[in-house]
Amino acid sequence: MNLGSLVRRPVSWRLLVQWLFFAWILFIGLRFGLFVRHFETAGAAPLVSRPPGVEGFLPIGALASLKYWLATGTFNAWHPAALVLLLTFLAMSLLAKKSFCSWLCPVGTLSEAAWKWGRRLFGRNVSIPRWLDLPLRSLKYLLLAFFVKIILIDMPTEGIRAFLATPYWAISDVKMLHFFTRPSATALTVVGVLTLLSLPVRNFWCRYLCPYGALLGLVSCLSPFTIRRNAGACTRCGACSRACPAQLPVDRKAAVRSAECTGCLTCSDTCPERALAMTLPFPRRPLPAWVFPVTVVALFAVGVGTGMATGHWQTSLTHDDYRQLIPLAEQFSH
Repeated sequence: MNLGSLVRRPVSWRLLVQWLFFAWILFIGLRFGLFVRHFETAGAAPLVSRPPGVEGFLPIGALASLKYWLATGTFNAWHPAALVLLLTFLAMSLLAKKSFCSWLCPVGTLSEAAWKWGRRLFGRNVSIPRWLDLPLRSLKYLLLAFFVKIILIDMPTEGIRAFLATPYWAISDVKMLHFFTRPSATALTVVGVLTLLSLPVRNFWCRYLCPYGALLGLVSCLSPFTIRRNAGACTRCGACSRACPAQLPVDRKAAVRSAECTGCLTCSDTCPERALAMTLPFPRRPLPAWVFPVTVVALFAVGVGTGMATGHWQTSLTHDDYRQLIPLAEQFSH
């Protein structure tokens, strides 16, 4: 396959974006680890600048920050990038389907790599029966409802204000780092089980348990982008439905509007008749392969850039704050 045909394939664009973003996440994690190490060693290790992007791993705190911002108009100054990234991913879903999940999310990238490796290992992936698949899919929405209830509904603004002023919230990014670098036996067991399940079952975590994906999926139902099927060109071969990571019946839909659709473009890439394409409401003509990928990356860049330009990216915590807090991180349990 020549370079020109690769460029025209939407999945090639997605894989490139996925793994470049994953490499960036690894760089951020390494840099933050070095930043924390400086304070854990009382300055013996060299000091590097703290990457604000690490706050993308604080979704629950970001949800609390969202309610506080909506109630008071005030951005939390300790971890402002957490809210900027949450708002960015919500905007991406609103305008470009659940694209964060299939284009940027590092967990989604690893999950996809796992089931593809599992397919090579076992010769196929396991399809969970519909009678079990439907109730399992509801789990992520129940988890989302739980967090929405305790944070957005039950927790008063003053309670959120108090939480956002605690040492635990200040050091929550360090606690998250320790989750990865110093995992407990329970954490290792859970991650191990999820990894094993992700080998035979496509996107097990994303499909059944991720409340973040559930939220973005619900928002994505309002997206103007839609996969549409040209019934005249379609031969109903079913290749698109078999390839769809979300297991959607694409070959039976005039337009795919499901909250499970991540805009991965696998169906349109697989179709031998080119009868599927991403479209906008007006006009409903198929879009060039590059439009949706560029839109996804541009929305992410605009969101982060806006946070930087408005001063809502860098933490207000000083090195003196971290010097005092990081050595005590294990003492902050709630």
